[in-house]
Amino acid sequence: MDKSWSENNKEIQKLLTKEATFKEAIQKLLAFREEMFEQITQIVSGYPDEAFAQMPFAGANGYHSKTLAYSIWHIFRIEDIVAHEMIAEDNQILFTHDFHNRIGAPIITTGNELQGNEIAEFSEKLNIKELYLYVKAVKESTDQILGNLTYKDLKQKFGGDVKEKLIRSKCVSENENAFWLIDYWCGKDIK
Repeated sequence: MDKSWSENNKEIQKLLTKEATFKEAIQKLLAFREEMFEQITQIVSGYPDEAFAQMPFAGANGYHSKTLAYSIWHIFRIEDIVAHEMIAEDNQILFTHDFHNRIGAPIITTGNELQGNEIAEFSEKLNIKELYLYVKAVKESTDQILGNLTYKDLKQKFGGDVKEKLIRSKCVSENENAFWLIDYWCGKDIK
């Protein structure tokens, strides 16, 4: 994320706080998401498949130690789970279009439980073209969800029923590196 993206994000967050600027915020958010997604499109269309499983900074902290495939999977699994299981309360794109099998993913989770070489091994198994189709479908469906939100929706919190639903879905690993996500998400509101 560069400085202009950071500034854009701050502006959107500020606009979301007022009902009078809410619709403008959503429009800016959708345009911002499109701009960011264009970067993913360029990467997927410009890099060879083997580049998506490489870990050039394997010993680094944070996303520098991840692969491209893992990073794309991780970000859009989170978006799919939160947008569909929590906000829209419908079915995840991963399952509605059989992307799990089409991608060849050995997991349905966010991947937080994977570490070190597990990330590279996971990434090697993914069909990158199908992964791209999945993330595109998630982005488009989330854009629709965002476009249908009202200002009042932003204050909606997630109760214990949502937490139980997420646990039952098995979309977040019970591993300590991942399971905290459920409490984190359920402690937030839609905004």
